[in-house]
Amino acid sequence: MCDILLARGYLAEGESAIAFPTDLTSVLSGASVAQLRSWRSTELLRPEVQQHPRVLYSFRDVLALRTFVRLRRHVSLQKIRRAMASLRDYDLTDHPASYKLVADHGSILLLQDDSITDLVTRKGQELLGTMEDVLAPFENMQGDIVVDFRRPRPNLEVRERRMGGWPTISGTRIPYNNIALLLQDGSVAPDEVHEFYPSVSAAAAIDAVNFDGTVRRLQGD
Repeated sequence: MCDILLARGYLAEGESAIAFPTDLTSVLSGASVAQLRSWRSTELLRPEVQQHPRVLYSFRDVLALRTFVRLRRHVSLQKIRRAMASLRDYDLTDHPASYKLVADHGSILLLQDDSITDLVTRKGQELLGTMEDVLAPFENMQGDIVVDFRRPRPNLEVRERRMGGWPTISGTRIPYNNIALLLQDGSVAPDEVHEFYPSVSAAAAIDAVNFDGTVRRLQGD
């Protein structure tokens, strides 16, 4: 079961944010646990929160990873690495999630307010995607559907300003895994959850359990 983790130390004094464990990061980003491990070891993306003793990702880490997964449908991992290197060459050193990156004719383009920069081949300007596409459901290179980032299940939501981006029951601040834990031993049925959480419907409870099951299957990988 995923616990809500508060990350401190990389934010301004007095601030805190949700930290995402590897299994939940995998489901929300579309990157496999093995890919996350490889990308950490080769420093394609170093977790912003911590790597030891437990790997924890930030909200914008997850967005950056999701961008990489989407780009990987169209270009090689080598080109993604070259694009990240190009950002550094241009002294663009903010977090990768700060940039809009899209694939175009085998290259990767950086979209800025008044310019389009080719980060790989320096050719082509016809765009194939936007940040909206990154957040929406899409098919990865293995043919699996990556969840809608903002709504990973019909009754679950991800909002950066709500619980730091931890998935919650739609319209509430109730973490999905709180509901899954309540239903775990079978003593409470989905249509009884409202007795404990009046704002949670049976359908939302079922979605929470379903999503939690998806995340739990990745634990230990």
